[in-house]
Amino acid sequence: MSKLTAAIIEDEVPAARLLSSIITRLRPDWEVTVLPGSVEEAIVWFRTHSHPDILFLDIQLSDGNSFDFLSAAQPSSLIIFTTAYDQYAIRAFTVNSIDYILKPVDEKRLLDAIVKYEALKGKDYKQENYIGDLIQSLQKQEKSYRTRFLIAGVDKFWALQVSDIAYFYSENKITFAVTKSGQEHIIDLSLTRLEEQLDPRRFFRANRQVIVCIDAIVHAAPYFNGKIILHVKPIHKDKITVSEEKVSSFKMWLNF
Repeated sequence: MSKLTAAIIEDEVPAARLLSSIITRLRPDWEVTVLPGSVEEAIVWFRTHSHPDILFLDIQLSDGNSFDFLSAAQPSSLIIFTTAYDQYAIRAFTVNSIDYILKPVDEKRLLDAIVKYEALKGKDYKQENYIGDLIQSLQKQEKSYRTRFLIAGVDKFWALQVSDIAYFYSENKITFAVTKSGQEHIIDLSLTRLEEQLDPRRFFRANRQVIVCIDAIVHAAPYFNGKIILHVKPIHKDKITVSEEKVSSFKMWLNF
């Protein structure tokens, strides 16, 4: 029986290496290939090689985006998207890509996507116009994002507007929303779930503990080991750092 083949198209070399190493660890019998992270080079590769069974595809590539690649290469592979921009991923997921993974890659989240692929690969999963439907879905109008949260008090409820929130943080498995005035409220959602519901143009997952709003960032500065430290208002009790793997995505987000 031939090995299952997987390919990664990712323009950030550290992210591509990380994803490849995790896939290899989770599925050591797979044949994993890391492709160039540009639209042009990836198209050339697909024209000259057999298409892999599964493709881990970044939305933003070094010289364009995955829409251009999908249109030109018409890959026969089933697709899992990797992205720092959740509005794209959700739209792709609702059509017929296998799944989506937010960067930096979480091993458990990746395993869930792989298991889903393995459950579907023996079925007639792909529609006749798979790539066309996928591109059309990716280009549709942006999804709606959460605008408020219901907050429960001792004897009343009220709505907390997302526009009033400076950042969210997690501590002891409890999620807190910090308003621009410095008030804290408990939110009954994990940061991962929040990430799916917040507008990615305004909110960024700085690390595992914090999601920050663009309006709260006073400035950012270089930190140790290639990280970036964020200075926010109101001040957070702990340092907010952006990991080396996310620095490129963070800079792109700031400049979006």
